[in-house]
Amino acid sequence: MSLYQRFFLPRLIHLAMKHKLLRERRAKVVGGAHGEVLEIGIGSGLNLPFYGEAVRQVVGVDPSAELLAMARRNAARAALPVELVCRSAERLPFRDASFDSAVMTWTLCSIADPAAALREIRRVLKPGAALFFVEHGLSCEPRVAAWQRRLTPLWRPLAGGCHLDRRIGALVGAAFAHVHVDAFYIDGPRFLTYLYEGRASN
Repeated sequence: MSLYQRFFLPRLIHLAMKHKLLRERRAKVVGGAHGEVLEIGIGSGLNLPFYGEAVRQVVGVDPSAELLAMARRNAARAALPVELVCRSAERLPFRDASFDSAVMTWTLCSIADPAAALREIRRVLKPGAALFFVEHGLSCEPRVAAWQRRLTPLWRPLAGGCHLDRRIGALVGAAFAHVHVDAFYIDGPRFLTYLYEGRASN
């Protein structure tokens, strides 16, 4: 791992994900969670202030030890129990049907095998439990999508493996039986700001 990946990238991710435009989306997505919650890609813990009284505990998974060190500081101020696990989402260390809800915010773009991660999330959710998510991905506009495909090979090494051109709706739909997704732009460069927000369950 390079110095950039170890020391600079986690701080850049933290600063970028703190942007005020993302707070409304976080609050909406996290607000659906209840009970025992699995958060995939918890990062520096920016979602923790948005969990409500319906949540008993959050178990946050992230492969970055540096981001988890930041998350521990946020967890210490949280109003609910938080457990942090340094692990990639493709192989989760939890029993089948362990969680009442799962949350994923701007995470699926950087997981090496997103299909495997989604299968694992489905496995550890209880029957009828839901995954609440917001992700950025491939635009519905052909011109923007073409630029996303061109830029992804250059963008990935700078942004921790982030893909600009993943078909988030199709990926989630392949893993879960029932999916509702809204897709829209928020303010900012169009190659970065086409969002997929929704809920998935079996």
